[in-house]
Amino acid sequence: MSDTVSGPDGRMRCAWCQAAPEFFEYHDSEWGYPVFDERRLFEKLCLESFQSGLSWRTILNKRENFRRAFCGFDFNKIALFDEVDVARLLQDANIIRHRGKIEAVINNAQRMQELVAAEGSLAGFVWRYETEVQRTPRLASTSPESVALSKELKKRGWKFVGPTTVYAFMQAMGLVNDHVEGCIMREKATLLRRSLIKPE
Repeated sequence: MSDTVSGPDGRMRCAWCQAAPEFFEYHDSEWGYPVFDERRLFEKLCLESFQSGLSWRTILNKRENFRRAFCGFDFNKIALFDEVDVARLLQDANIIRHRGKIEAVINNAQRMQELVAAEGSLAGFVWRYETEVQRTPRLASTSPESVALSKELKKRGWKFVGPTTVYAFMQAMGLVNDHVEGCIMREKATLLRRSLIKPE
């Protein structure tokens, strides 16, 4: 199986883009580029936890609904959610109605507050696990770094943050450049990772 596929403009992208038409835009505009914004990082961890056992296409197509349901993933607001909010979200057909995952987002928002108080920022914390080593995306589902980050988050009380979920988060947020050789976006991701000042 080839690692690349021809995109709408005839140029080569990572082969996983062919799984759904909307993946080309997501791949070209977001996936694999370094992200330091706290809310986007928290959102992605939450969405990856919802994706567990499902396809990313399902989550991507519902992303705006998730944002509306979870206050734009403002963790300080989500940390105040209670059982009334859980009941409301379980009735929201526009998101994934899974009690465990909904409660995990609320729990993780509270743990996020603790992490920021202790470490200064989520960005500074997760970027300690950055790796320069590219894996083989169609084969790898974890990395030593994702295992270590998952273990540390779980130690701090986070839920639904297993190594596979964390690795998908790291790929998408640019902590590892898994755009394959031959993908037109690989060099862009590489240059961005080299040029931007990493958070501390």
